[in-house]
Amino acid sequence: MLRVIGAGLPRTGTMTLKSALETLLGAPCHHMAEVFRNLETDPPAFLAAARGAPTDWDAVLAGYAAAVDWPSSAFHAELAERFPDAVVVLSRRKDFDTWWTSCNDTIFTGMDGGDFATETWAAMIAAIWDRTFEGAPRTDRDAVEAAYHRYHERVRETIPPHRLVEFTTGAGWEPLCDALGLPVPAEPFPHLNTTREWHERTGDVPPGGVPGPSKES
Repeated sequence: MLRVIGAGLPRTGTMTLKSALETLLGAPCHHMAEVFRNLETDPPAFLAAARGAPTDWDAVLAGYAAAVDWPSSAFHAELAERFPDAVVVLSRRKDFDTWWTSCNDTIFTGMDGGDFATETWAAMIAAIWDRTFEGAPRTDRDAVEAAYHRYHERVRETIPPHRLVEFTTGAGWEPLCDALGLPVPAEPFPHLNTTREWHERTGDVPPGGVPGPSKES
């Protein structure tokens, strides 16, 4: 049963949130990284959900205490209804420009390609994108920015304030611990999947070289 539902977009510190929530909850957190390990089951399940099929969320997310990042964050409203006691975390970068730059430096370079990109995978990504950004072309910065702001407003309109935690990248343990009623761990808050780490892991070096380590996921 989910205790935390992530509504934040990719590249808003979701890998860091995954690690932090696994520490706090002592159980796995779903993330796009999990989809790569479950390519036979996750993409078809989330694609069907994006197309409006009835979805057994208990089965899709069995064994997880939290879910952040795409594809699950695109279904935060459905998940919030199914798990009414769960906290909803809206992770955010400081502004659209920071988020846009991070995405273009990382996930936008290979979201549709690679050995993993089956027809079902590509269809899932397209469906999740359209669901989140209302069909805005990925190359149209202005259209994406407008849809980006509307998305955040939809989250705020859908999730009651007492359940919603707006979590800006770098906020640390306190907002999560306060919402969950848990003590702050003694260990430092994690900091994972920076732009540099993403490129080092994928071997995809962008024009101009790999950015410095200060850009967070």
